[in-house]
Amino acid sequence: MPYSMDYERKLRVGFCGVSDEAYRHILPALRYAPVDLVALATPDKTRGLAVARQFGARHLYPSYQAMLDKEEIDAVLVATGFEGDDGLLSTEIVEAALKAGLHAWSAPPICANKAEINRFTQACIKTRKYVSCGFKRMGAPAYAQVAKIIADPSFGPVQSFSMRYPLFFPPLPTKGQEPSQTLDPFIEFVHPYSLITHLFGECRRMSAFRSNTGAGFVNLAYTKGLVGSLHLTGGQAASGPLERLEVIGTGANAVVDNGCRLTYYRSGGTHGDGDLLNAEDYIGDHGTGPVVWEPEYSLGSLYSSQLFIEGYVGIIRHFCDQLLAGSPPRLGNLVDMLHIMTIHDLIMAGDELNR
Repeated sequence: MPYSMDYERKLRVGFCGVSDEAYRHILPALRYAPVDLVALATPDKTRGLAVARQFGARHLYPSYQAMLDKEEIDAVLVATGFEGDDGLLSTEIVEAALKAGLHAWSAPPICANKAEINRFTQACIKTRKYVSCGFKRMGAPAYAQVAKIIADPSFGPVQSFSMRYPLFFPPLPTKGQEPSQTLDPFIEFVHPYSLITHLFGECRRMSAFRSNTGAGFVNLAYTKGLVGSLHLTGGQAASGPLERLEVIGTGANAVVDNGCRLTYYRSGGTHGDGDLLNAEDYIGDHGTGPVVWEPEYSLGSLYSSQLFIEGYVGIIRHFCDQLLAGSPPRLGNLVDMLHIMTIHDLIMAGDELNR
């Protein structure tokens, strides 16, 4: 596992934002990616100086535009949180970076609705640069392993899946009301749905069922007969795990609890000898029994670090590696963003029944 200092080739990057997420997750993850942190841009001079010293940015600018005008860099990384007077500041910065001829990466949310993605598309076409949204679950080890498992012929064709995530549906708009163009708490939907998009692709039909409290289900259907559901469990216990994913294959299952504990129930597994009801022993054959992976926290290893478990390092390094190889990012690209925000906007508008 190379550290940033070990790479011979690095991206020269400018970083925008000193949000809590930037300080806790994004900037620390750069220690494991092929990047040279050239500059930091923020109007908060006091915090900016402290953050620049902490993470080794050589120059500090009072605005992203000043940084774009002065620095010779390859890409811009953005983690401004929910800042912005008219929409998200991240949308504005990413568009400006692309127009300046730079690649751009942003922590989500990168935009508030599907329409704003056109701003990125037009800029990418004109400058032939790439943009990526850092959906961290796409880079998380447990979910990356699920992708490998369900692609293996031994898992068989995927029949169905379910995912649980603690989120409420947005209120239904009143009759005749135009959908809001401002950022809504339901933007959190992009996190679980980004994983579903990564694993299963674009759905062809959806429907939703809401309870009176706002909890409910988003049901999804795909071209090859696969079906799945996203269980929005707003109101669940704060002390419980945030999420759970289960994928059903053909005689096999894969389950991820709490984003890190993966159980693979392999095809051919049994409960002891004999048929199911008459077996005396519930322990089946070792060669086909369940396999469980989970991190351990005794050694201070990299794989037990939250930066790796949650996928921050994976998604950032993917962006950098792809650019250095002269290839477009495959995770969190414009196609992913467009599908994710299409489904988000349908639900926001209350227009998600039997689509």
